[in-house]
Amino acid sequence: MTLVIFLGSLLGAMALGIPIAFALLACGVALMLQLDLFDTQILAQNLINGADSFPLLAVPFFMLAGEIMNVGGLSRRIVNFALALVGHIKGGLGYVAILAAILLSALSGSAVADAAALTALLLPMMVSAGHSTKNSAGLIAAAGVIGPVIPPSIGFVIFGVAANVSISKLFLAGIFPGILIGAALWVTWMILVRKEAVVPPPRKPVAEVLQALRSATWALMLPVIILVGLRFGVFTPTEAAVVAAMYALFVSTVIYRELKISELYGIFVAAAKTTSVIMVLVAASLVSAWLITVADIPSKVGVLLEPFMGHQTLLLIAIMVLCLIVGTAMDMTPTILILTPVLMPIIKQAGIDPVYFGVLFIINNSIGLITPPVGTVLNAVAGVGRMRMDDVTKGVFPFLLAESAVMILMVIFPQLVTVPAKWFIG
Repeated sequence: MTLVIFLGSLLGAMALGIPIAFALLACGVALMLQLDLFDTQILAQNLINGADSFPLLAVPFFMLAGEIMNVGGLSRRIVNFALALVGHIKGGLGYVAILAAILLSALSGSAVADAAALTALLLPMMVSAGHSTKNSAGLIAAAGVIGPVIPPSIGFVIFGVAANVSISKLFLAGIFPGILIGAALWVTWMILVRKEAVVPPPRKPVAEVLQALRSATWALMLPVIILVGLRFGVFTPTEAAVVAAMYALFVSTVIYRELKISELYGIFVAAAKTTSVIMVLVAASLVSAWLITVADIPSKVGVLLEPFMGHQTLLLIAIMVLCLIVGTAMDMTPTILILTPVLMPIIKQAGIDPVYFGVLFIINNSIGLITPPVGTVLNAVAGVGRMRMDDVTKGVFPFLLAESAVMILMVIFPQLVTVPAKWFIG
């Protein structure tokens, strides 16, 4: 009965159009009434405690870093470098999108921000070169999914806080899977572009490639600083976010000089608005998370998954299918916040490495960003590219299959995640 009330109140509130943060609070109140624990003081305390977390300070600073990089010219220079490097290959602009997405992922950690930037910079160029508009938009949307996987990742920060798992280990464990997703997109685009009669531009002279590299060097140094700092314990993920924001601000204003002081207010406001949405969700989710524990919902879900408990691979497949279904209807952040407290006790009981599961879970939720009807990244690409949502959805489908195949391979062969993770973590 408790499980029915939990799902019924949450889904019912969402069906009425109530914002997810308030739907989580309504779900918490419903569980309190069911358990005869209703107390406004407990509700308020858990709500405040939900946002009172030092690791969560990484979210506003990574958001700020992403905003600064887009306005300050760092993102554009990275795209120009990728263009000089692989733009001459047949279908080269698609490979530029993938390479730029991987590099941008190591800067901002936001799928929507990366996809929006790449759409504005590359989609007109790809269409002008003769590539299919649908395929081009689909590739850019799918490439944006790499953002939450390669560190720094806002998704890993939220999961790490919700699951009490080391964010540094999650960051370092996400490097190789993110690159693997990029490789899958590369192969898929290679197959699709064979059907297109597009003449690639001539190869850039070595001098131009070196010039593009010099121009992008300051931008490319940021992921190196963050990853080396995390790997050798120089700073925590939260401190890394501050370093990222300050470095991006310094490079944009002093080195590149493309960011004006007068633009800072708008950048801070934009980052604050995005952060406030996430923080309210996190705060509201802790109310539900506490009541999920009190009501012992994980054990009830565990009973449903009991047929798979003896086999880790089958259990993970069942959980991944569940997450994919949920991801079609919910955005990434609420999915993480709702499912993490339910699934983590089951994962621990089954003896699955929490860091390994965290990587799979974030990849799964990232794929949810390009699955309709919600598809936040699809909406961002359609909006920036001035396209119909249906066209972007059709274009992203082959890339969606490729990313899902990579995730399935990681479930079947955990070594694809665990072995590189051990090397990076040390």
